[in-house]
Amino acid sequence: MRFLLDNWYLILTALVSGGLLLWPVIRGGAGGGGGVSTAEAVRLINREKGVLIDVREPAEFAAGHAVGARNVPLSQIEAATNLPANKALPLLVLCATGARAGRAVALLKKRGYENTQVVAGGLAAWREANLPTETAA
Repeated sequence: MRFLLDNWYLILTALVSGGLLLWPVIRGGAGGGGGVSTAEAVRLINREKGVLIDVREPAEFAAGHAVGARNVPLSQIEAATNLPANKALPLLVLCATGARAGRAVALLKKRGYENTQVVAGGLAAWREANLPTETAA
């Protein structure tokens, strides 16, 4: 007990540093897992038949989107009919920067799509990784 009283500042430092190390895990767990990298998204698409879902509005989607992405705007996601029938397939949700995608993941999980993840950084990260994009004709 004497040790604890004499070294309270060391114990406090250890607790604070542990908390700071755990913070990303705690924060990511509440918001859909923090997202997968673009490289992991491509792996899921190629090896596990993952489906890329772009939740931006149609005008944004038409201006440029990841090749092969399906446009399901966030405002329509609860009633969308163009989602895969197989709810076990990985769904990789993408928006401009990742903010809307987090909300979309929560809505998709409510619909039974448990294998759903945000593509971290959104379309900006996709482009930064030099992955293919296209515009609507």
